[in-house]
Amino acid sequence: MKRLTLLCLLLATTAAFAQTPTRVRGTITALDGDVLSVKSREGKDLKVHLASDVGVSTAKSVKLDELKDKYVGVTAINKGGRLVAVEVHAIPPQAKPGHFPWDLQPDSTMTNANLEGIASVSGGNEITMNYQGGSQKILVPPGTPIVVFVPGSRADLKPGESIFTIAGQQGDKLLAQRISVSKDGVKPPQ
Repeated sequence: MKRLTLLCLLLATTAAFAQTPTRVRGTITALDGDVLSVKSREGKDLKVHLASDVGVSTAKSVKLDELKDKYVGVTAINKGGRLVAVEVHAIPPQAKPGHFPWDLQPDSTMTNANLEGIASVSGGNEITMNYQGGSQKILVPPGTPIVVFVPGSRADLKPGESIFTIAGQQGDKLLAQRISVSKDGVKPPQ
């Protein structure tokens, strides 16, 4: 009985580990069939396997007021006790709401919430982000990338373009179900 319990635990742990998401940020170096070659921001050469029905979206610049009353993600860093946006982007409604650590750069955070207020303040605009159980006020300085995503296709996956995906780790393969790619010089948020 102990062996059976141990085997079940091992299989469950292995299955969970196989589904561990990996954030992939980098530049496309090639596309060969369903395998996207990417030079990661850390300089690693990665192979990302694309699902046969992979969803591709391209980044498009917008004005901050176009995101008011929308569900957005804001990557920010803490500067002197104040959250300052690094990027602001529309996100799908299934994205986890809240405020949590993010791995874009040291000490960065991600806030996924409804953008309910925009106020002009010294240094830019202050946005109010509300989510169940909390709220954040974040300074958005001039020049901060603000993007939405529009439908794209595999044809947008060209060498030299920047990508962001959260790929599932399946054995020794990275598998992407959705991928965001740069277009016309507008990079996807990271």
